Amino acid sequence: MAGRKRAASRNDATSTTASGLSRPTRSSARRSGVPDIYREMLVEADAHSNATSSERPLKRRRPGQRNEQSPKTPNPAVATSSEDVDDEDDIQFEDVPPPVATAQTVYRDSEEEEDDDDDLQFEDVDFSFAAPNLDAAEDDSKDLELNFSAQTTEGPRKTVDRRKPISKAEKDRRIEVHKMHLLCLLAHVARRNRWCNDEAVQNTMRTMLTKKMVTYLNPGTHLSQFGRANSLKEGLQQVGSMYRTKYQITERGIRRALWAENEEYLENYSLPDDTESTLEKADFLEVAKSLSGSRDVGAQLYCALLRSAGVEARLVCSLQPLGFTSGGPPLGKPPKAKGRLSLAEKYTLQQKDENPVGSPAEGSSSVYRRLGHPNATAFHMPPMPITPSSREAPPAPKKIRESPYPIYWVEILDEAHQKWQPADPLVTNSFWKPQRMEPPASDRENCMTYVIAFEADGTAKDVTRRYAKAYNAKTRKMRIESAEATGERWWRKALGAFSRGYSTDLDQIENNELTAFELREPMPRNIANFKDHPVYVLERHLRRNEVLAPSASVSGTVGAGSTGPLEKVYRRKDVRIARSRDKWYRMGRQVLPNEIPAKFLPKRVKPKADSIDDADDDPSEPNGTPIYTYDQTVQFKHPPVVNGRVPKNRFRNIDLYVPSMVPEGGAYVADELGARAAFILGVDYAPALTGFHFKGRQGTAVLHGVVVAAEYEEAVRAVIDGLKDHAAELEKQRRTREVLKAWKLFLMKLRVRKRIWADVDSEEEDNAQNRMDLDNGKVAENEQDFQDEAQQSGDSNEDEAGGFMIDDDYVGGFMAD
Repeated sequence: MAGRKRAASRNDATSTTASGLSRPTRSSARRSGVPDIYREMLVEADAHSNATSSERPLKRRRPGQRNEQSPKTPNPAVATSSEDVDDEDDIQFEDVPPPVATAQTVYRDSEEEEDDDDDLQFEDVDFSFAAPNLDAAEDDSKDLELNFSAQTTEGPRKTVDRRKPISKAEKDRRIEVHKMHLLCLLAHVARRNRWCNDEAVQNTMRTMLTKKMVTYLNPGTHLSQFGRANSLKEGLQQVGSMYRTKYQITERGIRRALWAENEEYLENYSLPDDTESTLEKADFLEVAKSLSGSRDVGAQLYCALLRSAGVEARLVCSLQPLGFTSGGPPLGKPPKAKGRLSLAEKYTLQQKDENPVGSPAEGSSSVYRRLGHPNATAFHMPPMPITPSSREAPPAPKKIRESPYPIYWVEILDEAHQKWQPADPLVTNSFWKPQRMEPPASDRENCMTYVIAFEADGTAKDVTRRYAKAYNAKTRKMRIESAEATGERWWRKALGAFSRGYSTDLDQIENNELTAFELREPMPRNIANFKDHPVYVLERHLRRNEVLAPSASVSGTVGAGSTGPLEKVYRRKDVRIARSRDKWYRMGRQVLPNEIPAKFLPKRVKPKADSIDDADDDPSEPNGTPIYTYDQTVQFKHPPVVNGRVPKNRFRNIDLYVPSMVPEGGAYVADELGARAAFILGVDYAPALTGFHFKGRQGTAVLHGVVVAAEYEEAVRAVIDGLKDHAAELEKQRRTREVLKAWKLFLMKLRVRKRIWADVDSEEEDNAQNRMDLDNGKVAENEQDFQDEAQQSGDSNEDEAGGFMIDDDYVGGFMAD
């Protein structure tokens, strides 16, 4: 504490000395012949320093300390110490005197002195609470109160926004939207690929190439394999450098499509102002002439430029469809409309109105006074006439923020090595580097899921495996192949519309290359990437009905972090599907006797035990439902048909879930009239139970067709044909009767009309017909008006019934309470 008091005394001394020195300095200036302008500048500098130093923030006091105003009367000890100050201290505070220090006093509850270590425990300050008012002075009579409850109380924690998983119906809807979006994007890229083949566009772009560039891009066959590849690469670098300097990116291209968290966010949604404006081929040609637009159009024009030089180039696009999973980033809230201006904005606009550009400032005279000459103020600067500019200054170009990874780029055929190599001069400025095209998972604007390459003839090929580093571990989970069981077949069918119809030698080489990329993909390093991996599997990720084969071998180990236990990694080909006895029976197989179950499925927790759930439980299996693999089953066979007798179950039918379940010596007739035909012939038959139709948890047996002896099959089918012919003849006769009846009524009406108008002229007949038409129209209108009035009267007389008024106080003859 003594150190603090000495520091405060020294500050007081310094301030006293500085204030004392300021007066002799000014008086000496008056006695000397110094001009007034220098004195005014010194005064202004002194005032500015005082104003600046007074705004210096105060130090944060420790708990238990209080501020007090320093006494205005100087301390004798301070005056004594001020005389011992040397000249260097006087020079230090001559120009900029520091502010007057405030003496601080600390009060303790006890008289015992504490050391510095005890004071350190109060330095842990919680900045989440409001800072105390350091300027307000406290009264000496008040007691110091320390409240430690606020320090121990935890503030409200910020809740983490966890998105809920989507339902099955929502996922199915997203899958359908994902498919439709993929088809639209494929059509869009195919259209842009056709624009790259336009002759006018290529003629416009060809003027940018020099003869040297064209020679490098088309190496001769006399060169070696390395020389041809190096010549092509050198030409691409020259063309890319030239194209990068000439093309200007002024618009925003395609970006990743995201789902909105709320439908209200899409009501007033609008595209950004710098969105790509190239919508038609004419716009594409204009961009080719001006060389300014989005970077997507720039890549397309780069493809047209290379094709115009005779280079075999493919237009590559990373499609950005809407995802079908719930883990992607949301679209976010739309920007709010700008309402009232803030106070700072209003002040800025007011200053612009008062001091427009080109008008002289009001305080310009004070500038002349600071020129350093005594007579500078007497000089009047002649006003300079300001001529308004004929043209306004061009606005500063708006910086376009996009993903640092491309959406469009170009693939060049290296004929020497028979390989397609990527080239991107605008975004990554890279050649022959496919690993630089894939964006990270944290990129909100770009997600590499489908990479499609379009050749000049319109052929499309999926080349995602060339650019994705973890295709099986990560990329495949966001594609349609993993969303549905038939997703791979649907994707092949979608790309079939852009196929050539046959495979060339170059296509086979590329297919082998892409397959090699997929096979060389290393084993994932974290446990999350093993889920649904097509090559590797962990035992924890096995489904309820999946087990490992007894001969499964370990391919490696992986751990959950640095301290987690190691888990064995197996091959996906060693996983077997296991099913219960009933499911194998419905697939036409039965479990061999004395087989040990591969696994026991635990019983599901049922909230309510009803009759249906009780029927499903098997009391003989206390450990759960046993399941068996395919190797533990054999094909199921019914007893054979003997002497024309078909075997039946207790329900007087036969189970026929698959064609292999037809008994030996029998034949299946899949027709609804089979039972009737067999009954007419008098042969033995059994209705075929082909499945169950489930509604909730209750299933209804589906009977379709019959099983008869093989020797009666032809006779049963002949009777079925006769029954169908007889039914068709009856239907024909019915329709004939209906048509004859309609014609008979029509002829009878014609005869009646002819008899009525037999002795009447044609003109009179026409007039009468017109009157009848008018009368019919009026009658229809009257009927409509009558119906409307009846409806209105029914609505207005709701309280009336049977011509009597209903009283609310009487209900059935009794008084209502």
